[in-house]
Parts: sequence; C-alpha cells; structure tokens
Amino acid sequence: MNNWHPFSQAALPVSRWRNGGGETREIISWPQGTAEFDWRASIATIAADGPFSAFPGIDRSITLLSGEGVHLSDGGQLSHRLSTVGAPFAFSGDLSLSAHLLGGMTMDFNLMTRRHVCAPRVVVLRESGTVTAEKGGVLYAIEGEWQLPDGTRFGKGDGFWWSTSDSQAHAQWAISSCAQTHTGQGLLLWAAVTD
Repeated sequence: MNNWHPFSQAALPVSRWRNGGGETREIISWPQGTAEFDWRASIATIAADGPFSAFPGIDRSITLLSGEGVHLSDGGQLSHRLSTVGAPFAFSGDLSLSAHLLGGMTMDFNLMTRRHVCAPRVVVLRESGTVTAEKGGVLYAIEGEWQLPDGTRFGKGDGFWWSTSDSQAHAQWAISSCAQTHTGQGLLLWAAVTD
C-alpha cells in the first residue's frame, strides 16, 4: 500500500470558478505534470446556479457529499436531480449542462475519465467491504471513521488516492468501518478508474 497518497479536503488547493459560482479542490490529475489528463478527481463547491463546463471526450461521475443538491439539465437530453448524499450519477462530459441549486450551497465529488483510455466506477460503502485497486482511484470518507488494511485510520473529509501498475490492478483491499455516526452509519466513497 506504499502507493497510497493521503489528503484532507480542507487542505486541498482551491481554484475559484471564473463565473464566480463555485470552486474546485483538485485531489489528483493523472498522469501528473501533463497538460492532458487520463483521469482527474476533485471536490467542488457549488454556491450559485450556473453552467457546467463541457469536457468533450470525457466521461464524468458526480456524487453529492453535502447540501440539498442540484438539478442538472441540458435543456432537453438530460435532466437529473442530484439530491441524495452518496448516490453517484454518471454523464457525458460532451454535454453543456446547467446546474440549479435545490437549496443552499452543495459539495460534490467529481471523477472525470478520458473516453477510450479509461472509465469511471464510483461506489459508496456503508459498512466494511473490499475494494479493487483497478488502474487507480480515490477513497474518501463522507461520514464515519474507516481503517485501511495496514491499520491506518481516517475520518470524515479525509481520504487517499492511488495509481497502480497493470500487475497491481486486481489487488483487493479490505476496508473496515470503525465508528458509527449520529445517523448510525458511515459513508465511504470508492472511485476507481477502470479499463
């Protein structure tokens, strides 16, 4: 597990949107140090209604982390209420979407993958489980406290990203839920990049 890189949502660098409607905290853009990513994971805060940038050739997955959510639409082909914390929604980055807040500000996890290179797979665990390394990905604690196989613990707002070689892609890790929350369960986001 030496290729696991810890992060805290609060410590991620902030990039404010040009339209003033929110901000993005990038977790990882892979491969690092290149202008064009194969996959990119980030946490966004949406503070106002407005457009979502189109990313031609990119597949996207968005998961509500906190807040009442947003309504995503493109005026015809797509209309989706993202209002359940921990429920991923996949869509094409080719679409030019508008986001309309359902209440106040929201925070969302975003995974973008370059089509024909890799694909996104996002699952939310509510109890202990096993995850597969795939090509890379992110673990993020939405609620509760969690433990990695090596005993490392992490809680709400913290996580890890990783990348793997082809020989490690089928490695499996048992992730344990350590502590109950006030709602009685934890929520752990596992976002993997697959072939």
